[in-house]
Amino acid sequence: MSKAVDDVDRAILRILRVDGRKPNAEIAQAVGLSPSACLRRIRLMEDRGVIRGYTVVTGPEDDEGGREVDVVVQVTLDRQTGDYLSRFEHAVRQCPEVRECFLMGGDVDYWLRLRTESVAAYEAIHGEVLSRLPGVTRISSSFAMRDALRPRRGRR
Repeated sequence: MSKAVDDVDRAILRILRVDGRKPNAEIAQAVGLSPSACLRRIRLMEDRGVIRGYTVVTGPEDDEGGREVDVVVQVTLDRQTGDYLSRFEHAVRQCPEVRECFLMGGDVDYWLRLRTESVAAYEAIHGEVLSRLPGVTRISSSFAMRDALRPRRGRR
């Protein structure tokens, strides 16, 4: 079977990106397939690595009512050789606060999103981890005030 993703697969992926727990029967109805055909397509995409996993996205409120801090970090490396990129990416994978890491084209080499328990916790990660990553020459950090795609609670 071909490894290409077709329009139906893309429609299934769009639905799963919004709600990874949506029942298969509802996905099937939305894309015009039988439930068994839809499930077969989802399993094939999982087997081929198109779907690499499912996750829970949490809000900024932790269980004790505190606020975690989302930080967007832009990193510039001294060089973009394969060795530098590989060493940097390996080191970033060791930092559990890093939620996303993208190799970029343009003015910066990497774009990271971190979630920490506080600004002070990020300061420690910046000093003890990020600034010590292989080849890093510049770090620019921005703090998220709120997720603009999520409804605001308790405010008008």
